[in-house]
Amino acid sequence: MAVTGLVGKKSEEDGVELLILKHPPVNALSTSLLGELDAQIRELAANANARAVILTGDGQFFSAGADLKEMATLGLDRAVEIVRKGHDLFGRIAGLRVPVIAAINGLALGGGLELALACDLRVAGESAKLGAPEVNFGLMPAYGGTQRLSRLLGSAKAKELIFTGTMIPAAEALRLGLVNKVVPAGQELRAARDLAHTIAQKAPKAVQASKRAINDGRERSLSEGIELETKLFETEVLPSEDLGEGIAAFVEHRPPKFRGV
Repeated sequence: MAVTGLVGKKSEEDGVELLILKHPPVNALSTSLLGELDAQIRELAANANARAVILTGDGQFFSAGADLKEMATLGLDRAVEIVRKGHDLFGRIAGLRVPVIAAINGLALGGGLELALACDLRVAGESAKLGAPEVNFGLMPAYGGTQRLSRLLGSAKAKELIFTGTMIPAAEALRLGLVNKVVPAGQELRAARDLAHTIAQKAPKAVQASKRAINDGRERSLSEGIELETKLFETEVLPSEDLGEGIAAFVEHRPPKFRGV
C-alpha cells in the first residue's frame, strides 16, 4: 500500500481505489489532511480506469471531524477560508463520475459525518456512531452538512440531529436511511469492498450516467429530471460499446466483459 502522509491509497482489481484517512488518534480533518485528500481526489478524477472509490479511516475511527486544536491555533479569521476549501473538496467527492463508498468504522462525527454524506453510499460497522455535535462547541455544520443531511433525511430529522448534537448508533442510522448497510464491527471495509467490486463489474458508462442523472436531477422538476435522464441515455449509454457487449452476453448466456467504452 502506498502511503502519502495523512492519506493512504491502494489500487485494487476492477478499477476499485481505496483511500484511507491516517491521522491518529481520531482522524481529525486537519487542513493538511484535507489538502492531501483533495490532491488524491483530483488524481482519481483524472483516472480513466477508476470504477469505484472507497473512503475509510485507519484505526478505530472513520473521522471525529474538524481538528479543533488546529482551529484554535490558526485563529477564527481563517475559518471561512478553510470552510470554503472544504466545500470545494466535498463537492469534488460528491461530483466524482464514479461511485464513492464510505466504510464507516467507529465514529463519523461533525466534519467526518459531512465527509461520509459527500459519498454516494455508506456502509457502517454495527458499533459505529454518527452525529453532528458542532453545536456542543459553539459551531454549526459548515462542510455542507445542513444541506446534505436534510436532503437525505428530510428537514425535521436533520434539524433534530443538528440542534441537539446527538450521536446515533449505526442501527438507528440504518433505520433513518443515513447508511445503506450495517455489518459486524470490523467488517465494514470488507463489505464496502464487496459493494465496490460489484459496482465495478457493471457497465461503467451506465453506472456513471445513472449517478449524474440522480445527482443533477435532484433539484429539478420531475419533467426536467426525466429530460436529463433521456439526454444522458442518448449521449452516454447508447453510443457505448458496452451496450452491445451487454446484449451479446445476455444472448450468449455468459458474463459480460465491460471495458468502459
